[in-house]
Amino acid sequence: MSRILGFDTSNYTTSAAYYDTATGEIFQSKMLLPVKAGEKGVRQSDAVFHHTTQLPQVISALRKKCGGFDGIDAIGVSTRPRSLEGSYMPCFTVGSGTAHILSDFLSVPLLNFSHQEGHIAAALFSSGRLDLMNGKFIAFHVSGGTTEALLVNGNGVGFSEELIASSLDLKAGQAIDRTAVMLGLPFPGGIHLENLALGCDEKISYKPTMKDCDCCMSGIENKCAKLLSDGASKEYIAKFCLTAVMNSIIGMTDAILGQYGDMPIIYAGGVMSNGIMQREISARYVSANFAAPEFSCDNAAGVAILAAAGIS
Repeated sequence: MSRILGFDTSNYTTSAAYYDTATGEIFQSKMLLPVKAGEKGVRQSDAVFHHTTQLPQVISALRKKCGGFDGIDAIGVSTRPRSLEGSYMPCFTVGSGTAHILSDFLSVPLLNFSHQEGHIAAALFSSGRLDLMNGKFIAFHVSGGTTEALLVNGNGVGFSEELIASSLDLKAGQAIDRTAVMLGLPFPGGIHLENLALGCDEKISYKPTMKDCDCCMSGIENKCAKLLSDGASKEYIAKFCLTAVMNSIIGMTDAILGQYGDMPIIYAGGVMSNGIMQREISARYVSANFAAPEFSCDNAAGVAILAAAGIS
C-alpha cells in the first residue's frame, strides 16, 4: 500500500496527481496553459514561464482535494516527451525540478518516465486494463504533438515500446486545433469543434491517405480551409475535420491489425477523449479501450501509477 505524487508539465497543461493504492483513488489537479486568442500553440519559453507560475497553484489545489500529503512513499514525474534518445522539451524541466526538490525534502524515491508512458498508464488505469502492465498490446497516442501507434510490452513496472505507425506530416491534434482557430474557436479547440460537429446531421465520407500503416493528415487542414472559403457551415466543417481524423486513425488501426494480428488496443491522448470518435471506434473494434476524458487528456496520473508499480 503506497501513496504517490505525480507531476507532468506538458506543452499545454500543468498537472499534478495523488494516487492512493490502498483505496485505488486518484486525485488530480490541472491548469491549461494560457493561449492568446487566434494563436495556434505555446512557445516553449512561454510554457516554462506559465508552468512555473501555475504549478504551485496546482499543487495547493491537489493538497486540498486529497486532504494532505502525509505519508508520501514516492514521486513520479515525466521528464521528456517520449522514451527515445534525445527526446526533450524545456517545459518538462519545471515538473522535473519540482519533483526533485520534493523527493529530497521528503526523502522518498523519485521515478522518471516519459509523457507518453504516462498517457499509456493512465489509459490502462481508466479503462480497467492494468492487467496489461504485464501484457502485450497496441497503444495509440494521439494529441497535438503526436499521432503514433506503438507495439507495447508491459514488464510490470513500465513499458518497452516499438513505433509501428504514425502520421507522416500534420498531427491529429494540429489538424483539429488549426481548424478550430480557422473557425474562430478557442485554442485548444477539440471540445469546441466537437460541440459544433454535433450540430451537423449530414453524412460525411472521407478516405484517408495511407502509406502502409502510416497516414498523412495535412490534406485535412487544406480541405477545411477550402470548405470555409466555399461557404460551408462551421458545423459541417467541424464534422468533416473530426470525421477525417477519425477515419485516419481507423485506417491506421486496420492496417496494424492486418499486419500484427488481433490484440488489445489502447487509445490515449487528448484527441481520443472525443466522444464522436470513441463511439464509432468502439463499435468497430471489440478490442478497443478508451480512457475517460480526465485520464485521456494530459495528466500526471499516469506517472503516479507507474511510480507506484516501480516501488511495489
